Parts: sequence; C-alpha cells; structure tokens
Amino acid sequence: MNLIDLKERLKGLDIVASLRLLAEEFSGRIVFSTSFGWEDQALTHIIFSNNIPIKVFTLETGRLFPETYYVWNRTLEIYNKPIHAYYPEKTLVEEMVSTKGPSSFYESVENRKECCYIRKIEPLKRALEGNGCWITGIRAEQSANRQGMGNLEWDEGNQIIKFHPIFDWSLADVKAFIKENHIVYNTLHDKGFPSIGCAPCTRAVREGEDFRAGRWWWEDQSKKECGLHAAQS
Repeated sequence: MNLIDLKERLKGLDIVASLRLLAEEFSGRIVFSTSFGWEDQALTHIIFSNNIPIKVFTLETGRLFPETYYVWNRTLEIYNKPIHAYYPEKTLVEEMVSTKGPSSFYESVENRKECCYIRKIEPLKRALEGNGCWITGIRAEQSANRQGMGNLEWDEGNQIIKFHPIFDWSLADVKAFIKENHIVYNTLHDKGFPSIGCAPCTRAVREGEDFRAGRWWWEDQSKKECGLHAAQS
C-alpha cells in the first residue's frame, strides 16, 4: 500500500484505531522504538494495555541513566510484556574506546557522530530490518528540525514507513495523559530533563533554553539530532 492510500485510511481514526489498522496492514512487520521518555511511555501504555500486536524495542547504548533503567524494569513488571533490547556491536565499541577513549564524543562532532552511529544507528538498522512500519513518539514541537514533518512519512534512509501517533500533542497533553493513566515515567523529567538520552551527553535544560538544548550541549545549537530521526528530503 502506498503512503497516500494509507493516509486516507488513517484519516479520522484515533490513536488506538490507527495503531490497530497499521498492525493489521503490517502484520508481523511493525515495531515501536522506546527510549523510556514521557512520549514513549505514553505510547507503550497504549500498545500494551490494548494488546496491539506491535513489537516494542529499545536501543541499549550502554550509557543510559540509572533512572532510565529503573523505568525500563518497572515497565516490564507492570505490563508483563517484552521490550526487545538491541545492543551495539561489541567489536565496534571495543575498537572505538580502545583507540579514542570512553569520552571521545566531547572532542569533535565527527567523534560524537561516530559514537552515535555505533551505539544507536547501527543497532537501529538491525531492529528495523525486515519491517514495514516504524512507530515513534516524535512530537512536532520537540525541535525545529521536526516542524516540517508529518505524522506519517517515508524514511528513505531506512526504507520504512514511519508513523508518529502523538505528533500533534503538546507537552502538556503528554503530561496529562501520563497523570491520568498513572504511567511510570523517568523522574529526570521533573529535574529539568525534557529529552533524555545517554548520560554523558544529556544535561538538564535551563529556563528559557530550547527543548533539546540539554542534548550535546557543547555543539552548535542549530542541529540537535543524532541521526535516528533525521528529516527526510
């Protein structure tokens, strides 16, 4: 099915109905990626509590916050459903750290992108391999790079259809949904971390700063993507 036809079929459907339609259309070939942030916890709750047959996975970079591991574990306990972990290739991590040290990403943009590729991009490609639809927790207001996107798009780099169910939600919408449904979430969000990634590359955001200012804060502020959700041309 092409993207235009799919958009038509999704028009007017709520999130649960949209996810059920996609799960049927891409049976056995649909995945949802979670990093255990606010948005992803909301979608995990929707998928798991409604028993929608979508495989949930995460990228275990090896550099996550203790709070993130806590949310991961509690989510498994609450829903009793698997979250598939994809790790970076051992030999690639060993070579990078052996030659450049454990904090090479601070030294240059190139080094940081290398680390992101090894710990996130390459494992993501394995997680997406063979699938036809990728569900994400992307919201439009999260960064300027995402304003031009739509809630359904073709990811040329990964050769997959992407659907962002809460694309038009505000942060207030997400928080309200979390509170209403008593969903476990990362307590770093309450400490000024709107976006939570690897511990060495994430800090709290100061008042007045952009949503993603806490990610790779030592770099140019105009580009704040690791490559997982780079805008497609």
